[in-house]
Amino acid sequence: MATADALPAPGRRISARVRILLWLLLVMAVALAAVATTTRSILLRDVDQRTTELLAQEAGEFANFVERGQDPRTGAPFTEPRRLLKVFLERQYADPYEELLGLVHDAKPPSVVRQKRDIPVRLPLYRDDRALAAIARSERHTGTLDRDEGEVRWAKVAIRPGGAGPEGTFVVAFHADRETARAGEVFRILLAISGVALLMTCGIGWVVAGRILAPVRLVRTTAAQLTEQDLTRRIPVRGRDDISALAETFNAMLDRLERAFGAQRQFVDDAGHELRTPITIVRGHLELMNTGPDGAAEREETVRLVTDELDRMSRIVEDLLLLAKAERPDFVAPAPVQLAELTADVFVKARTLGERRWELAEVAEGEALLDAQRITQAMVQLAQNAVQHTAVGQRIRIGSRRAPGLVELYVSDTGPGVRPEDAELIFERFRRGTARRGARGPGAATDTHGGGAGLGLSIVKAIAEGHRGRVELRPGDWHAPAAPAPTTGPATAPRPSPAAPGDGAGATFALLLEDTT
Repeated sequence: MATADALPAPGRRISARVRILLWLLLVMAVALAAVATTTRSILLRDVDQRTTELLAQEAGEFANFVERGQDPRTGAPFTEPRRLLKVFLERQYADPYEELLGLVHDAKPPSVVRQKRDIPVRLPLYRDDRALAAIARSERHTGTLDRDEGEVRWAKVAIRPGGAGPEGTFVVAFHADRETARAGEVFRILLAISGVALLMTCGIGWVVAGRILAPVRLVRTTAAQLTEQDLTRRIPVRGRDDISALAETFNAMLDRLERAFGAQRQFVDDAGHELRTPITIVRGHLELMNTGPDGAAEREETVRLVTDELDRMSRIVEDLLLLAKAERPDFVAPAPVQLAELTADVFVKARTLGERRWELAEVAEGEALLDAQRITQAMVQLAQNAVQHTAVGQRIRIGSRRAPGLVELYVSDTGPGVRPEDAELIFERFRRGTARRGARGPGAATDTHGGGAGLGLSIVKAIAEGHRGRVELRPGDWHAPAAPAPTTGPATAPRPSPAAPGDGAGATFALLLEDTT
């Protein structure tokens, strides 16, 4: 049996509580990081989409104005790019980070036409000649400028006047740094919230894991405290979850261990108690045996006595081994058995046990799920018990009957009976009743091999319990009516037989077994 000293030191391994917490934190960290990263990607994509739509809208409005717009002074279409750009820009209301301006290519660098307002960025586009030149030279209609002062998304529309005036370009630009910075700020806030959530998860997970694993630690502690001398500790079962099922399974295992160790101790105690007497008798006779020439008769008697004691010791050991096997799950091997055939076999075997008036009282019909060998062993033991407590010529009845959910096999005799105070005592190991077991009727000694060790009825009880049944003692010589009891309805109650001359109070031992057919 493992003890606390045999367990590995706790510092040599990571506890289940810590492993659960680490896995929980890892999963939470991955999930929160995925949420934060996905949110940032969505925000950046939204900024990009809104910027693209804004640039397209402004470029479309300007192209439409070029096509259909008229100079308010003349009422005719615009012929000069500078005038066109100035009128259009005066009518537009741009976003704070949106910059609308026009380039007139009448000189190098081109002259800039813009709205009179402040742009809340470090370097507005209208003041960045290098950026304007790059936009003017680009063959694309939209693009992105990566500047040290910040990213600029732009779109342009070329102006080609019908006359001989200079060409112009309408430029709409959006400074996306602030929007991108907001997405980054949201990302950092989410990371901070995720960190707080991880800390809270760490604390809550530590407490919850401790509560969930408390029964497991109790199982380990209980197992460490178990010894062969103390198997009585049990784990309290709370709830109906997997942990409570584990506790119930562990308690059931402890029950089996306790029964196994109890059976082992009982076997050792019983063997030591019961074998001590015959060993003492054998030793005493051998020590006192006359080895001289004139001691032949004494030696013969000593050998007979020693042989008889050795035979009794052999029977005791066999009975003890049988009782020890009764705790094993394979003690009985039920199989379909014909009750009539089983009862008849038992009756035939029992008749050889002694010169009695044997009667087959009744025979049940049908099939039952029983271990025929064990049932035969129990019934023969009951018959042997009846022979030991009756005289030559007294009646012993054997029979079987069925009742709803039960199969009953019984042996009744007309011996001296059993006192009420001995009814339970006689089924214990090495115990004999004061008025039945060990108190034989006249003539009983002629049919038996001497008193038993007090294990016979214990074996019968073990066989009955192995069939999920019991053995029952009834006062008097009971037998069933002559007509067979119906197999489907309630069994007719047995009645005592009329007493014959020389009959005693009598007793009936019945095996009441569960009928699983």
